[in-house]
Amino acid sequence: MVQTPTKLLTLAEFLKLPETKPASEYINGQIIQKPMPQGKHSKLQGKLVTVINEVVEDRRIAMAFPELRCTFGGLSIVPDVAVFAWERIPVDENGDIANIFPTHPDWTIEILSPDQNQTKVTGNILHCLKYGSKLGWLLDPEQKSVLAYPAGKQPEFLEKAEEVLPVPDLLAELRLTVGDLFDWLRL
Repeated sequence: MVQTPTKLLTLAEFLKLPETKPASEYINGQIIQKPMPQGKHSKLQGKLVTVINEVVEDRRIAMAFPELRCTFGGLSIVPDVAVFAWERIPVDENGDIANIFPTHPDWTIEILSPDQNQTKVTGNILHCLKYGSKLGWLLDPEQKSVLAYPAGKQPEFLEKAEEVLPVPDLLAELRLTVGDLFDWLRL
C-alpha cells in the first residue's frame, strides 16, 4: 500500500487558524485537540488558579492563567494552568495584559483527563522545562497523584496525602499537600 505524505502545517499557518473549543495545540507540525475537560479536571484547574492568584496576584509576584496559549520553541501549547512571574507577563501597547504569550510559563500545570495521552502531556511539560520553566506538575485525579518536574532535577512522584508539593521559588509562600489538592474534589 502506498501512503501519500501528509503536508505538515507550519507554526505560522497554525496560528492563523481560528481557535477551537477545546483548544488545539501545535506539536511537531501537527494539530492536536485537547480533550474536553470533565468535572475533576475543571474543579482542580479552577481551584488552582484561584489559590495561586490569592497568594501572589495582589502583591504583583506572579499570575496564574487557565488554558492560556503559549507559543515558543516551535510549538504552541495550552497548559491547563500557566503561571508567569509578574515581570514576565507580556503587555500590549496600553500596558494591559497582552493577548499573545510568545514565551514559556515559569510553572506549567497539566491535569490528566481520562482519555488523554500521558506521554504527550509529559512532552509538553518537558518542552516548557527545556525553554526555561522552573517547574511542571502533572496531576492525575484518578490516581490522586502528582508527578512534579523541577527544572534540572529528577522528577518526583507524590501520592501520600501529607506530602508537600514543590512550588517555584517565586511562590514559596504557597503550601499545598497532595491531600489538600485532591480534597478539593470532595463535595
